Amino acid sequence: MNKILLVDDERNVHYSLQRALGEAFRLISAFSGEEALQRLNGEKPHLILLDVKLPGADGLETLQRIKAIDRDVPVILLTAYGTTETAITAMKHGAYDYLLKPVDIASLRG
Repeated sequence: MNKILLVDDERNVHYSLQRALGEAFRLISAFSGEEALQRLNGEKPHLILLDVKLPGADGLETLQRIKAIDRDVPVILLTAYGTTETAITAMKHGAYDYLLKPVDIASLRG
């Protein structure tokens, strides 16, 4: 079963995505950038969903650190406060995509 690492400090996001994706994917939860990096090494996810606003290291910093460890893992950034500048920066640092919250599950699955 493919694994998705979800990195978001909001528990309701974890709950919603677990309900929406849990039958097709194994969802691994992390609530900070630091926790995500620990999970990345142990779990080897097939995809990372990464919130931009996180406690401690933000999503963009965490993205850079993830890509230093594993350049090939696709990372989709999630945010409720999207700006063009943030999206461009995310793509320059190796993000696969950039989605606005609330996440459209149908487009995420597609």
